[in-house]
Amino acid sequence: MQACEINGLSIGEGSPVRLMGVINCSPESFYQGSYIRPGDAREGALAMVTDGADLVDVGARATGPGSPPISIAVERERMVEALSALEGSGITVSVDTIHPAVLEACLRYDIHAVNDISGLSNPRFAELARDSGLPAILMASRSIPGDAVGFPATMETLRLVVERCGEHGIREFILDPGIGRWVPERTARHDWDLVRHFGEFLTLGRPLLAAVSRKTFIGQLLGRGPDERLPGSLAVALFLAMEGASVVRTHDVRETKDVLRVLSEVRGR
Repeated sequence: MQACEINGLSIGEGSPVRLMGVINCSPESFYQGSYIRPGDAREGALAMVTDGADLVDVGARATGPGSPPISIAVERERMVEALSALEGSGITVSVDTIHPAVLEACLRYDIHAVNDISGLSNPRFAELARDSGLPAILMASRSIPGDAVGFPATMETLRLVVERCGEHGIREFILDPGIGRWVPERTARHDWDLVRHFGEFLTLGRPLLAAVSRKTFIGQLLGRGPDERLPGSLAVALFLAMEGASVVRTHDVRETKDVLRVLSEVRGR
């Protein structure tokens, strides 16, 4: 596996499983308990780092099933406020957006990675990511976020994402299989299939992101709303860490950190 480095933090290739905390600045989010006002991003991020986060992922647009749309201007305004609050904190920050105009605004701040759930499908976004010199976290998406349905399509689409990285000269990147109900065609069965086959994505030779925190497929299995999905989320996160995930993205940093610490002890690392 080719390692990736974010702000001096080594990811993959024998490094510990890294923990990414979610700074959710979108009040439209499917999980209301995770919302942090943009102006409070610094306080929220510092708390996550205290609880064990290695980096935080700042986003300001809900992407869950049925999320209400917002304008690019609103997303940009929220991101700017959050990143302004984080300036000088020393925290490793990735920004979660698919819009070039939002990324352009983010690049004026001290950020360390770009999280693109559209998998570089927008050439202008890809150019900005390349020119920034920042590492990228890239989800399996052919044209729109999460449009790869099922394991074979996801593997094929991640190969396409790797090709896009080569075309644009992006060498530092992490792959995200994109577990979740991104498009109507996807079902919980598809998500569980990606979970079961997660380790096979390691054949692509890149560090993998596990982003399953409190998602719908867990809730459907357990009959639980987002507020009651923590145990299920921890179980899936543990399995994916055992299957080779290099980064776990979570709303629940302290609890997930405990799970990863226990796994590390069991492994003797």
